[in-house]
Amino acid sequence: MKAGVHAIHWTTLAPFVGAGLLLGAERLPAGVPLTLGLVLVLAATVFAAVHHAEVVAHRVGEPFGTLLLAVAVTVIEVALVVSMMLGGGPEKASLARDTVFSAIMIVCNGIVGLCLLLGGLRHRVQGFQLHGANAALGVLVPLAVLTLILPNYMLSAPGPALDTTQLAFVGLVSLAFYGVFVFVQTVRHRDYFLVPGSDEDEHAAPPGGWAALASAMLLMLALVAVVGLAKLLSPTVEAGVAQIGAPASVVGIVIAALVLMPEGLAAVRAARADRLQTSLNLALGSVLASIGLTIPVLAAIHVVLGQTLVLGLTERDAILLVLTLFVSTMTLATGRTTVLQGMVHLLLFAVFLFLSVLP
Repeated sequence: MKAGVHAIHWTTLAPFVGAGLLLGAERLPAGVPLTLGLVLVLAATVFAAVHHAEVVAHRVGEPFGTLLLAVAVTVIEVALVVSMMLGGGPEKASLARDTVFSAIMIVCNGIVGLCLLLGGLRHRVQGFQLHGANAALGVLVPLAVLTLILPNYMLSAPGPALDTTQLAFVGLVSLAFYGVFVFVQTVRHRDYFLVPGSDEDEHAAPPGGWAALASAMLLMLALVAVVGLAKLLSPTVEAGVAQIGAPASVVGIVIAALVLMPEGLAAVRAARADRLQTSLNLALGSVLASIGLTIPVLAAIHVVLGQTLVLGLTERDAILLVLTLFVSTMTLATGRTTVLQGMVHLLLFAVFLFLSVLP
């Protein structure tokens, strides 16, 4: 009981501490202590945001819960990328592409691979809803190709950027893809995304209405604090990447890893509990939200401001993307997974990290 009280108190306090530090950071002396404090408070606020999203998600049930969590995490990503791009110059034109591509690689190879490996080690063979996985991959493949590969091959504008009309059209198509998927997941074929053979509410009674409302308000406060704190830390991250001589695209990896870390931990916990369907709902739903919401928002902003948005991947990254999508399709083709598929995805993730730092 004490652990539960401490957990509730901690997750309630973290959003307020994050917001307070955000408002008072300019009055504090710059240096290593402030940076470490920002990192610790940012991490605590991110985990608090996910906790409150999970509370609200438990209230509304599956698959609405994992959908809400994915959207909450994507809101953090979108707001952070937008703030950094608008605060930077033309050199930030590819930040959205790098972040979205990194999110795909982290989710499809890192998070999914870890879930399959740890779940397979504990349960040998794990099953999931084949129809739900196929539905998610059926949207992810065209969405990723249209937004990250096709811009390199346009004729009216030199790749990897799109002209204003093309950018607006790609943004609308991306939003339509994601909207159709959400409709199928929550309305038309909701049963495709439920844990097979189990009751979605079997683990605990859902929280009351007031508790869910309080968590929703704390979630909003935490999201605002996360975006602001991450914006304060972005110059330090960029300076660190430049100091070690790594490509600028590593900044996108750091952003994606930061916002996906708590969701990845939730997916791993579900896989270890033999709820691989929940893990896949979290992972695939997150990457679909990352593309389907990030690209339209950034496209709208850049169309209004008349700025350039670089979307097309380099040839090396395009090969890694196509390979990842192909392997993901093979992994989720049978409805059952083992440690073999987990190791394959983790090794692909290691290749991605190695080539990102040492291209």
